[in-house]
Amino acid sequence: MAIDYASKIPNNVDLASNKALQRALEQWQPRYLDWWRDVGPEGSALRDVYLRTAVSVDAKGWAHFDYVKMPDYRWGIFLAPPEANRKIAFGTHQGQPVWNEVPGEYRSTLRRIIVTQGDTEPASVEQQRHLGRTCPSLYDLRNLYQVNVEEGRHLWAMVYLLHAYFGRDGREEGEALLERRSGDPDKPRILGAFNEQTPDWLSFFMFTFLTDRDGKYQLAALAESGFDPLARSTRFMLTEEAHHLFVGESGIARVIQRTLEVMKELNTDEPARVRGAGAIDLPTLQRYLNFHFSVTLDLYGSEVSTNAAAFYSAGLKGRFEEEKISDDHLLADSTYDVPVVEGARIATRAEKAQLALNERLRDDYIADCQAGVDRWNKLIERAGIGQRLTLPHKGFHRRIGTFADALVSPTGAVLDTTAWRAGERDWLPSGDDRGFVQGLMKPVTKPGQFAGWIAPPRVGINGQPVGFEYVRFD
Repeated sequence: MAIDYASKIPNNVDLASNKALQRALEQWQPRYLDWWRDVGPEGSALRDVYLRTAVSVDAKGWAHFDYVKMPDYRWGIFLAPPEANRKIAFGTHQGQPVWNEVPGEYRSTLRRIIVTQGDTEPASVEQQRHLGRTCPSLYDLRNLYQVNVEEGRHLWAMVYLLHAYFGRDGREEGEALLERRSGDPDKPRILGAFNEQTPDWLSFFMFTFLTDRDGKYQLAALAESGFDPLARSTRFMLTEEAHHLFVGESGIARVIQRTLEVMKELNTDEPARVRGAGAIDLPTLQRYLNFHFSVTLDLYGSEVSTNAAAFYSAGLKGRFEEEKISDDHLLADSTYDVPVVEGARIATRAEKAQLALNERLRDDYIADCQAGVDRWNKLIERAGIGQRLTLPHKGFHRRIGTFADALVSPTGAVLDTTAWRAGERDWLPSGDDRGFVQGLMKPVTKPGQFAGWIAPPRVGINGQPVGFEYVRFD
């Protein structure tokens, strides 16, 4: 499983032994670089960035840190080591050896799964491409660039699978992944959340805390797949994804910390005074949290899904930590409660567990998000402030599934149009909120200095000091 860095495309899949595949990927590579130059991180090409690069798939020492110019980053194909005698853990093929080739009956379904996952990776790079203009510090700019190059590598992971296992169809899908654009009215990205703008750093931190966390759960479900190359690809992607979640949770914690410092200095919790001192007030943070959380919940799809049931039954996509769950892993006779809107109230209905797999994964995700919010609230509690951040009800501001046609408050009340409009400004970011946050976005590019709306981190990266020159400008 050693990584071959002597090749044009770094890999640990013995690419050199398959000349046709190697040529196909080497033809795709310049198109990828064109895409990166076209819609990758703006203004980054000549900067030396202190980045980590995968040099192994061994969890004990898989990354090397050094200065790299962004277009020279060595994107490659890395799969986690195979498990000896691994068996399919769920569905109708439970107990059978995992597949190392695509089963013919699942070919189109697997391709669809891989394309949908692959489409999210370049989309987030496109959404974040302008953020370098307004970085709050070199530490944060480096973290943005690290997230970007790793999302690019995750695209490589999915394109490898498409090229290696799906022939001409896979090559065409690989080309299409570079043709779609986030927010493009004619060729948008497949999933709605990946067509939203990420115009400021507060949105970026919310995205990496919330939307990248969805990525964690989707990748974890795919890591259970009976198609072993997909499982091994996503297992290593999860290793890199952990940093993205850290960037989001710690970034918002630092925003909160700075807000609490200002509230203490001014002895006030009045939003206007906190804003006047150049910090982001807690109610504004809550509205951003409400928006990004609700948009991300839609990524899990409808509460009842025949597609999810088919993926599970076929052994293609499991549950989060499938093998730790104590049941028969068939779910033929099991049920799971899903929400339903009944007039002016929200109730639950027992649904066949296979049909409710989206909802179960969404609930696992919500519990994980809540743990992060709880950690933020401990900061607020220790500061002696009575306010708390909360996750809104899962039906709030939804566009897909049970709640698509309902108006639900953050506390879970079903509203009429008048009541929704009366509360909407308190629940979702307004134009004024976004304008205020945008007004704070001024670049800070001297080592060790930070924008006034965010606190410095407690420690630097890879043992470096906080004031280290994480990005060297040309």
